[in-house]
Amino acid sequence: VAITTRLLVSHLSGIRHYEKDITKVKEEKEKANRACKLIKPYQDKEEKEKEGKGIEKTDSVKPRKEHEGEVKSRNSKPGRRDKEFEQEEYYLKEKFESVIESLKIFKNDPLFFKPGDQFLYSTYGFTLLSAVVERVSGQKFTDYMLKMFRDLDMLSTVVDDNEAMIYNRARCYVYNKKGRLVNAPYVDNSYKWAGGGFLSSVGDLLKFGNALLYSYQAGQFKNTNGKLLPGYLKPDTVAMMWTPVPKTEVSWDRDGKYAMAWAVVEKKQQYGCCRQQRHYASHTGGAVGASSVLLILPEELDSEAIDTGLVAPPRGVIVSIICNMQSVSLSSTALKIAREFDKEKWAQ
Repeated sequence: VAITTRLLVSHLSGIRHYEKDITKVKEEKEKANRACKLIKPYQDKEEKEKEGKGIEKTDSVKPRKEHEGEVKSRNSKPGRRDKEFEQEEYYLKEKFESVIESLKIFKNDPLFFKPGDQFLYSTYGFTLLSAVVERVSGQKFTDYMLKMFRDLDMLSTVVDDNEAMIYNRARCYVYNKKGRLVNAPYVDNSYKWAGGGFLSSVGDLLKFGNALLYSYQAGQFKNTNGKLLPGYLKPDTVAMMWTPVPKTEVSWDRDGKYAMAWAVVEKKQQYGCCRQQRHYASHTGGAVGASSVLLILPEELDSEAIDTGLVAPPRGVIVSIICNMQSVSLSSTALKIAREFDKEKWAQ
């Protein structure tokens, strides 16, 4: 088979995630599909009722599954264990000297499906991507990334190295089986730098979001008399990264599709005076003892403002949330915050 970097970055490679048993993965997928089929009639009825009442539904994009999970977590004892974090490989303590070396964890395992046929979120797919970067660049992946973070002015973003003295490093927490808050267990993330091995701050993630949003919008501003600096990436590159890829799915947003390392929701409106779907990109993060989300909601730019040069990129709302606790759902909160700031802007 042939596995391309595009398949890897969109989780279509067939490389496994932490679960090694393909039967269990298929069962979980079938359960999720059945749940969606059961929920859809209710969702359609809810949508029609809201349309009949003339209620704006731009905030009702939270997936039912996620919403139900949040309700259950509020009504149950703390410490409900996330099945995802029952996988042993989350808790590896072995130190790998290079990402090439860390490939030994999964390189001899069979693919779960033919590359390009199905979507399966895979941290190890990104480990393989980091190995490609290491070979092509001729330097260690971590060194390559740290230089990039410096270019982006993300000076608080570092490798999550247990031995290093890192200023202001936060402690991470989990609930144990008895529902008590305890320190997260020791893990070594050198086996997955690209898929969850960096420490950052809210400020640095906002800088990262701004750099992407600037790059995305820079090409739209024509009459700037050469005063506008180029973006870190080409506009077409970001547009490609934020274009949904067929056969993908997103667990945290029923309106979303996976693109290239991002979940995206496309701008769409099916009926007049009814629900409008705004374009935005997001990604959540879950690690041992931590949860996070970064959401970018680009402003819908007015052509007159663009042509006259009255505004300059980046234009939009960026929300970054980092929580030093495991299995915290943050995506719907980020979207609500983004919409509130967006409403406030238009109200002015």
